[in-house]
Amino acid sequence: MEQSIKKQILFVDDEPNILAGLQRMLRGMRNEWDMSFVPGGIEALKIMTEKHFDVIVSDMRMPEVDGAQLLTKVKELYPNMVRIILSGHSEKEMILKTVKPAHQYLSKPCDAETLKSAIGRVFFVNDLILRNNLTNIILQIETIPCLPALYLELNNLLKSPETSTQQIGKVISKDLGMTAKILHLVNSAFFGLPCHISDPTHAVSLLGVDTMKALVLIAGIFSQFDVKKVRFMDIQRLFDHCMKTAAMAKEVAAKEKFSKKDIDDIFISGLVHDVGKLILADNLPEKYKEILKEASVQDICLEEAEFKFLGTTHADIGAYLMALWGLPDTIVKNIACHHHPERLSAKELSQLTVLYVVNILEYETRQCSSKEIPSCGFNSVYIDEIGLSEKVDEWKCLFETVD
Repeated sequence: MEQSIKKQILFVDDEPNILAGLQRMLRGMRNEWDMSFVPGGIEALKIMTEKHFDVIVSDMRMPEVDGAQLLTKVKELYPNMVRIILSGHSEKEMILKTVKPAHQYLSKPCDAETLKSAIGRVFFVNDLILRNNLTNIILQIETIPCLPALYLELNNLLKSPETSTQQIGKVISKDLGMTAKILHLVNSAFFGLPCHISDPTHAVSLLGVDTMKALVLIAGIFSQFDVKKVRFMDIQRLFDHCMKTAAMAKEVAAKEKFSKKDIDDIFISGLVHDVGKLILADNLPEKYKEILKEASVQDICLEEAEFKFLGTTHADIGAYLMALWGLPDTIVKNIACHHHPERLSAKELSQLTVLYVVNILEYETRQCSSKEIPSCGFNSVYIDEIGLSEKVDEWKCLFETVD
C-alpha cells in the first residue's frame, strides 16, 4: 500500500460541485496535505485498498453506501484512521446514526477555517500520541466513548444567534433519560441553588447555556460506561470529584476575574479532566486493577503508578479523546497538563493553573477513607515561580466553606 510523508486525507461526497468546492477551499493546503476526492462510498473503499489515509471526511447522505455505513466499515477495516462526518442534516436521528462511527461531526455549510482547524487538530492528536508514548496503549483501546448526540444537537442549535432558552430546554427535554440526569446534577449541592428545579428551561435560565451544555457532555460520557465492568473503581467518587473540581475551579476563576469564556473553558476542563481513568479502566480492566493496587500499596499517586505500568497516564488519554472530538485546544492542553502545568511555558495565572491547584485541593480537603490513593501534591517550584502561595491558601478556604 502506497504511503507518503505528507498527511493523507480522503474526501467523500456524491455531489461533484461539493467536491470541487472542497478542492478550491483547500488548495492552499496542498504543500502540507495529500488530498484525494472520490464521489461515493464504494469508490472510497476501493481507493483505501490502494493507498494509506490518515483521515477520512465523508458526507452523510449518499446513495448505495451512506456516510454512517462507510465510516462503520472504515472503523472495522482501518481503526486508526480518523473519521469525520461533514453533513447538512442536523436532525437528532441523523446525528445518532452518525455519532458512533465518527470521531467528529461537522455541519454544512462549513467554512475553510473550520474544516482546516478540525483536520489540523487531528494531526495535533497524532503528535500528542507520538510525544507521550501513547501508541501502544491506543492500539489496545477498543472502546472509546462517542461525543454525546444531545451535545452535538445543542451545538448545532446554538449556531443560530436567535436560539432561545425555551428552545434549548425543549431539546434537552426530548431526551427523558438525559433530562433526569441533568436535573439531578442541577439540584445537587454542587450548585447550591435556592430552590428545586424541575424544568430544563428553568435550569438553562439560572445556570446559563454553556454550563448546561457542559453538564450534558459529562453526563453523556459517564453514561456510556458499564459500571459492572469497572466495579473495582468507585465511579461515583470519580464523578463527584470531577463535578466538585469543575464547580470550584469555576468559582475560583470568577473570583480572579477571568473572562466568561475562560470560566466556561475551566468548568468543562474540570468536568472531563479525569475521563482518561474511565477509558483505561474500561479497556484494560485487569491492568488498571494492578495500577490501583500498586498506588495504594506503595502509597504513590495514581499518575505515577499509571506511568510505571503503561508508560503514559490518564491525563494523556483524556487529552487524546478531547482532541479527537474537536474540543478547543485550550481544554485539550488543560487536560493533558493538569498534573504538570510546568510543561507549558506560560509562567502566569491561567486556566491550567486554576485546574491544577483546585484538582489537588479537592483531594486534600476531601474527608478521605484510609484506602484513598494520595494526590501527587504541589510542585512548589512552579507555585513559587507564579507567586501562588498566598492564593492557594485563599482558594483552600473556598473549599472549606463549601464543605
